[in-house]
Amino acid sequence: MIQALLEAERALSRGDVPVGALVVRNGQVLARNSNAKTNDPTAHAEIRAIREAAERLGHWNLMGCDLFVTLEPCSMCAGACVTARMRNIVFGARDPKAGAAGTLYNIPRDTRLNHRCEVRGGVMEAQCASLLTEYFRRRR
Repeated sequence: MIQALLEAERALSRGDVPVGALVVRNGQVLARNSNAKTNDPTAHAEIRAIREAAERLGHWNLMGCDLFVTLEPCSMCAGACVTARMRNIVFGARDPKAGAAGTLYNIPRDTRLNHRCEVRGGVMEAQCASLLTEYFRRRR
């Protein structure tokens, strides 16, 4: 999570929403990324890291991989984790407005889907949340 926080801090320094994500397998970081200001509504840190990991591995199936992200995934990102067959999702701050890994929805654990991810939230929650609070305070 410390490395995901570093990605989030890089995003904050660029003026982007400070969310950082890593995809890890067997202790090796396959991909790291952060949110980016673009015209692409899918440019969330998680999606960007999942794409990078899949490219590096040469296939879409990320079974055995873990996602570390500073903010609870939204429905799009949680769905991407399920589709990619991610093993674990570990997140920092909970998202009361869009959280889809246990707060508003629980897409990764939905038994109606063909794959489920284990979820662990609240890891380094205060540090992850403080970056977001700082970003939105600056914007107001």
